[in-house]
Amino acid sequence: MKQMPPQPPRPPQFQPPKRNNSFGYVILFALVLTIVYYLFNPQVATEDKRVEEIPISQMTANYQELRFSELELKNGKIYATDKNKNRYFAVRPQGESLKDLGFSDPNNPTEVKAISTEATAFWMNVISGWLPIILFIALIIFMVKQLGKGANSAFSFGKSQARVYSKDRKKKTTFKDVAGMDESKEELVEVVDFLKNPKKYTKIGAKIPRGVMLVGAPGTGKTLLARAVAGEANVPFFSISGSEFVEMFVGVGASRVRDLFQKAKKNSPCIIFIDEIDAVGRQRGFGMGGGHDEREQTLNQILTEMDGFENETNVIVMAATNRPDILDAALMRPGRFDRRVIIDMPNLVEREEILKVHARNKPLETKVDLKKIARQTPGFSGADLENLLNEAALLAAKKNQKKLKHHDLEVAVEKVGLGPEKKSRKLSEQEKKITAYHEVGHALVGHLLPGCDPIHKVSVIPRGMALGVTWSMPEKEIYLKSMSKFKDEICSLLGGYISEKTFFGEVTTGASSDLKRATNIARSMVTDYGMSPEIGLTVFGEKGGGQFLGSEVTTYKNYSEEVASKIDNAISKILKEAEDRTTKIISENKGLMDKISEELLKKETLNDEEFSAFFSAKKSK
Repeated sequence: MKQMPPQPPRPPQFQPPKRNNSFGYVILFALVLTIVYYLFNPQVATEDKRVEEIPISQMTANYQELRFSELELKNGKIYATDKNKNRYFAVRPQGESLKDLGFSDPNNPTEVKAISTEATAFWMNVISGWLPIILFIALIIFMVKQLGKGANSAFSFGKSQARVYSKDRKKKTTFKDVAGMDESKEELVEVVDFLKNPKKYTKIGAKIPRGVMLVGAPGTGKTLLARAVAGEANVPFFSISGSEFVEMFVGVGASRVRDLFQKAKKNSPCIIFIDEIDAVGRQRGFGMGGGHDEREQTLNQILTEMDGFENETNVIVMAATNRPDILDAALMRPGRFDRRVIIDMPNLVEREEILKVHARNKPLETKVDLKKIARQTPGFSGADLENLLNEAALLAAKKNQKKLKHHDLEVAVEKVGLGPEKKSRKLSEQEKKITAYHEVGHALVGHLLPGCDPIHKVSVIPRGMALGVTWSMPEKEIYLKSMSKFKDEICSLLGGYISEKTFFGEVTTGASSDLKRATNIARSMVTDYGMSPEIGLTVFGEKGGGQFLGSEVTTYKNYSEEVASKIDNAISKILKEAEDRTTKIISENKGLMDKISEELLKKETLNDEEFSAFFSAKKSK
C-alpha cells in the first residue's frame, strides 16, 4: 500500500481577539438603575422646581374655601391643583395624616389622592446607596484596562511612540531607491553586512559601530538612507522623532526611551532610527531646569541605553540631524554615535540620477534632457528635485498632456527656484523699462566678465518678490572660488544698480538685495578668506551663539575699533573698485544695452541663445 506523504501543517486560522465587555456591562447596569428610578418617580427631579411652595396652613384654608380641584399626597408632601390648573405644594408635618390636617371633609368635592411611596423609597435607597459604588468600580476597571493597552492608550504616557516597520513588509526601500550619495552608502555597507552576518564580525573580534549619525542639510535624504539600510539588511525598523520623547510630564521621555530599547532588544537584529535628534540631544546645562530638565533626563537615558548595550544585542541606532554643532559631546563619543556620515547636497551627476529615480513613474517625452535640468538646479536637494518633477507633472496634467515635455520641467525649475509668476502684478511702462535695463545690466556685465557663470535666461516677468530675473547657470561644479571670481560676481551684482544710474540718472529700491549680496561677499573676502592686502591673513568675527539659537546665529566681535575701521575701509575699497569697473563696462556698451533692453521689453523673456546672439552680431561687425 502506497503511503501518503505527510501533509504540511495547516496554518493557524486568524482568531479575532476576544473582547472583555465587563466595563460595558457595568455602564449598562448603572443606566438601567437610573431609568427604573425615573420610571417610578418621574417628577422627583423637576416637579418641585416648577411648583410654588405655600405654608400648610394656607393649603388647609384654600381647601376649605373650595379653591382646589385635586389634592395629592406623595413623598411627604401635599400637592394641590386649583381650578385654573395652577400647582402648589406644602410640606406635610411628620406624623400628621390628611384627616388630622383637615383634608377629609366628605362635603368637599375636592378629589384627594394618596400615592404609595414604598417602591419609590426602595429605588431611591438603591440608587443613592449603590450607584456611586458601581460608578467607582467602573472607573477602576476602565483605568486598569487603559494601563494594560499599547502606546495609543490615554494612560500609557511612558510607552514608546515609535512606528515599527516589519522586515516582512511588501514595499521595502533599498539602496537602488537612493540615487547619488555613493560615499554615504559605502559608509553604511558594513552596518548592513553586520546585521546580515553578525558572526562574521564577532568571530574575528570586530565591533560594529553602536550608533551612526547622519548629518546633512534638510531634504538631502537622511531618513530615506536609514530606511534603505533597514530594507537592505531585511530587519525590523523602529522610527521615531526626537520631539516625540518629550512630554509635559516629568520622566515620560526617559520611560519612553527605556520602552523603545526594550522592544528593540526583543526584535534584534533591528535598527532604531531617531529623526531630528537635536530636539533631545542638545548640549546639557543650558535648560531652564538645570540638571533636572526633562529634556536632559531623556538624553541621559539615551546615553545610558546606548552605552549599556551588549555585543550580542545586534541593535544599531541611527540618528539624523542638520545641527551637529549643538549636539552633546557625550552623544558623539566612541561607543555611542561613533560613526558620522556626512550627506552633502547632490552634485551635477547625482542630481541627474535623482531626477531619473523620481521620473520612473512619470511618462517623459524623448526630447526631455534631464542632464540639462540637472545643470539648471545647482544647490537643489533631493527633496527639491522630487518637488520639481511633481510640479512639472501637475503642469502637464493641467494642460491635459499625456507626457511631460522639457518645457514643463523648465517652468517647474523656475517655479521651485525663483517662485511663481506674478502676472497679476501690473507694472507701469516706466517701471517695466527700468526693470528691463536693470536686468540687462546684470546679464551684460556677467556675460563679459570671465569669472561669472553663463547667462541662461533674462526676464522682466515678476516672480516671487522680484520684478525681474537674471538667471545664470554654471557649466560645471565649482568647489573653490578665487578672489578674481568674487570680484567678477560683485561687478555682476552691481550691474543693475549702475545701469539704472547711467540710463535714468537715479537709482531705485530694486537694487537693495543686490547691494546686500555684494556687501556680504566683500565682507567675507576681508574677514573670512584673507583676500584683502590691507587687513592680511587674520580671520575676524568668531561665529557662535547660544545652544538654543545655534552657532551660526551670532558673530562675536573679537577685534578692536581700530581694526573694525580698517575692515570697513577694505570692504568699501572692494565695492568702489567694482563700481568703477562696472560703470566702465556699461558706458562702453550703451548701444548694445539699448538693443537688448528693447528686445526684452517686446518678448519679456530672452533665453541663452537669444541673448548670446547680440554679442555674436557685435563680433561679426
